[in-house]
Amino acid sequence: MPKKAKLARKEQGPVPCKQAKVEAACAPSILNFANPSSLFESLISPIRTETFFKEFWEQKPLLIQRDDPTLATYYQSLFRLTDLKNLCSQGIYYGRDVNVCRCVSGKKKVLNKDGKAHFLQLRKDFDQKRATIQFHQPQRFKDELWRIQEKLECYFGSLVGSNVYITPAGSQGLPPHYDDVEVFILQLEGEKHWRLYPPTVVLAREYSVEAETQIGKPTHEFTLKPGDLLYFPRGTIHQADTPPGLAHSTHVTISTYQNNSWGDFLLDTISGLVFDTLKEDMDLRTGIPRQLLMQVEPTTVATKRLSGFLRVLADRLEGTKELLSSDMKKDFVMHRLPPYHAGEGTELLTPGGKLPKLDSTVRLQFRDHIVLTVGPDQNPSDEAQQKMVYLYHSLKNRRDTHMMGSEEETEFHGLRFPLSHVNALKQIWSSSAISVKDLQLSTDEEKESLVLSLWTECLIQVI
Repeated sequence: MPKKAKLARKEQGPVPCKQAKVEAACAPSILNFANPSSLFESLISPIRTETFFKEFWEQKPLLIQRDDPTLATYYQSLFRLTDLKNLCSQGIYYGRDVNVCRCVSGKKKVLNKDGKAHFLQLRKDFDQKRATIQFHQPQRFKDELWRIQEKLECYFGSLVGSNVYITPAGSQGLPPHYDDVEVFILQLEGEKHWRLYPPTVVLAREYSVEAETQIGKPTHEFTLKPGDLLYFPRGTIHQADTPPGLAHSTHVTISTYQNNSWGDFLLDTISGLVFDTLKEDMDLRTGIPRQLLMQVEPTTVATKRLSGFLRVLADRLEGTKELLSSDMKKDFVMHRLPPYHAGEGTELLTPGGKLPKLDSTVRLQFRDHIVLTVGPDQNPSDEAQQKMVYLYHSLKNRRDTHMMGSEEETEFHGLRFPLSHVNALKQIWSSSAISVKDLQLSTDEEKESLVLSLWTECLIQVI
């Protein structure tokens, strides 16, 4: 087994690079794309997944330094400074696709021009002004990053974005700051000198620039080289520069778990829970005390009443079997990457193979790209709003808008079914294969109609 020395926080001062190193006696293999778990496993090799989530995830930084030419070459292929020339010819724009910036006296100075970015101008600012080029969401253009991030979105069940930073020697692009995302740094070209500081806000929910005079001494200090990986939790204060006298540095920051906390999940589930309970609990439908909204401070009676209602909701939540968190689920599946594919990806858009019938055996495909949820009928035919089962998928999502915050209305892709179909859908989801006639529906017509709908949407195949 390779010798491991994990990067733990030491409050007494910087950690020399040799102490912070995870040495791999056996060279790590190129990333394993067999499934989402194997991809993540290979990404953080030689650290084991169980060790990572037990000791590092949301807790402390992890540095993995590798002396592996094969992996270094692979990392360099993910994005290079020379890639910018081709990307500029495709049409990229300042602000939307690329930022040019430099850290000056502890502040970020943006050097963007207007409109379309031209490679010669980018290179001029890079060489003469020692500016960092920040490229937004390169997975829109680079297939291998699409491949990595699509698998990571399946693994985490959360959106995964990325930015590339290209910094000339003897320069720094960004001031000390912390982020609201879990961060994985992959060093692609050259070397980058990093300093990490303890968080002022643990597991922060927003981005913030921190004054260098206020953050104290770094708890970790080291230099990344091609093939190395660094992880740190949201809230970790950090800054990085390219050492003078060396070639430029290129690294990609892969980030995830923005607004993906228990608090966010609770906010997402509580409104639907209250709505359902209102229908059945008369006490919740009684009016609040007169002038409660006019009071500066709530009365003891009001707070006790609210506490009681929260206990009722908690009891109801423990007994529910419905698929909760409809808004978070929809937001994730609507904005995530489509499945990675080579070529035109026609298999994602056009159903193939045999048409499913009652005597067919079917199995789910693209399982990691589909979510199920139960919610009110969005198109009720009568005043009594009934619940429906909603199935959303990302097979038809647009890669070119991923993580770009498009103001255009994003289209949901999926199906809806009566609530009576929920058990049959769960059967399909929980089985490696299932006979159509064994589905828990009242009639054969319903069974055939269900699988035909799923097949038409390219979500199941006949085996």
